[in-house]
Amino acid sequence: MKTEISPKDSNREEAFNLWMSSPMPMVTLVKTMDVTRLVRYSKKHDLSFNMLLCWCIGKAATTIEEFYVLPDHGKLYRYDRLAINVIVSNNEGGINSCDIPYTDDLDHFNSDYMRLTQSASQNCESSFLEDAMVIGTSAMTVTELDCIVNQYTDQFCNPMVMWGKYRKGWFKTTLPISFQFHHVQMDGGHAARFLEQLQAIIKTELR
Repeated sequence: MKTEISPKDSNREEAFNLWMSSPMPMVTLVKTMDVTRLVRYSKKHDLSFNMLLCWCIGKAATTIEEFYVLPDHGKLYRYDRLAINVIVSNNEGGINSCDIPYTDDLDHFNSDYMRLTQSASQNCESSFLEDAMVIGTSAMTVTELDCIVNQYTDQFCNPMVMWGKYRKGWFKTTLPISFQFHHVQMDGGHAARFLEQLQAIIKTELR
């Protein structure tokens, strides 16, 4: 459910007053993650690495209250659920996107992920969840990337997690992850805590 709220009734009132009219309110943090366990789990269970990372992103986000509030066209909204947006290459050589509803149940999330991404690819149609706070993702896995800074548009204030190809080392596999967020939605401390939580989930949740 999506509900408009007054900034005064949230813990983002000061940030709303400071940043809502800013021409560039987006902030990007980059952290290199140890994804060794995620790669091993992906291969052991024959599951998509990107799907697993999307699930970890959703799980980490559920621990940060600020993810459930989002500014949009001068207003502030509260949501009661999260979703992960995935960009898919389609059969016509273009791209489409689909919103995957987040659930703690990995099997359920994987089923939705596979069904929705395959449908977007085959039918060349995007699908959206209007009543969920959507975390965008973009995986450019054809090359290793140090950092990604997305374009800013006032048509899209959602947080965005982006990455390239992971890097294999002798003892561990790493992946730089860029996290872009609207300063009205959260502060740098919340974003840093999200990245720390994401790393902890990658290391401990999937065995």
